Amino acid sequence: MQRFVGRPDWYTTVNPETLSATGTALRWGVVATGSIARTVTADLALLEDAVLQAVSSRGVGSAAGFATDFGFASYYYDGGEDGTADAGYLQLVRDPDVDVVYIATPHAQHYDIAKAALENGKHVLCEKALTITAAEARVLIALAREKQLFLMEAVWARFVPGFQRALEIVASGEIGEVKWVHADLGFPAPIDDTARIWAPADGGGALLDISVYPLLWAWGTLGAPASVHATAELTALGVDAQNALTLSYPSGAQAQLISYLGSHGPRVASVAGSKGYIETIGSVNNPQALRISVGWDDERVETFEHPGKGYTYQLREVTRCIQAGLTESATMPLDDSLAIMELFDDARRQMGVSYWNDTRTDL
Repeated sequence: MQRFVGRPDWYTTVNPETLSATGTALRWGVVATGSIARTVTADLALLEDAVLQAVSSRGVGSAAGFATDFGFASYYYDGGEDGTADAGYLQLVRDPDVDVVYIATPHAQHYDIAKAALENGKHVLCEKALTITAAEARVLIALAREKQLFLMEAVWARFVPGFQRALEIVASGEIGEVKWVHADLGFPAPIDDTARIWAPADGGGALLDISVYPLLWAWGTLGAPASVHATAELTALGVDAQNALTLSYPSGAQAQLISYLGSHGPRVASVAGSKGYIETIGSVNNPQALRISVGWDDERVETFEHPGKGYTYQLREVTRCIQAGLTESATMPLDDSLAIMELFDDARRQMGVSYWNDTRTDL
């Protein structure tokens, strides 16, 4: 794959031929049957070298229904056919016919499930946030490297054509030196303390659920910041309904990032340079077009198309890496996932948000 000149290793183009087989088929297991699992699985089914092998859920109805809807070869649920106490995900990760596990559960369950999968010799694609804390992430990363298994956080927005093209434009020098970045993402979600997105026990709140997407634009164009200042509006149960992150860099550049769960917003990213700027058209996690302006008068719009919902680029990268014997992706490296979890730990301390994972003693 082509490398961008002068950029870190993970700045890579993604092959647009995301559906064609690139090697031996991989047999996938999917843990959870919620909305994100359905969306990603629908795109996974588009890949010619993906086999939908097994799915697990807490209940037999959801597991069986999901398996039927997508054509999985088998399904698992808590207790299983023999009435044992094993969780469905434990049965799935022990299945010898599963090569790679996609984890789509609430955040707080990611660590335990990913650890079990790695311990059972499975490659892992885990939804963001990879874990609740950086301490949990360190354990998973060390385990994957020890066992020489593939592990990746499912930040699909790193792979979509609009974001990759923006990085290419920045790396080319067309808009000059990046001076500031602004990005926002969110939606109005009625507060329901039992819903995953709001529940402290599930790692609820805007930061862990969606802040990675605005952060991506700052991280991708400016790199890791020297410091972060975080503020938030908290719910009665102590999770962030809205947060603002201000990142500062040694060059003097700054980034302002807003994530919100209680309002509508433009969902736009702007990257401003000394010669021009880039602005997204369409949501920041999968822009459908970029507006590029150089100087005062030279402006153009570049548009992008992709198969499915846009997850095929990420899924193709996982497949390609495993087929090639790689244990991590150069586009979504484990060191980046850990550094971002450390940034989120710092942000949560400033915001006053804590989870039970912060005090776990079994790491």
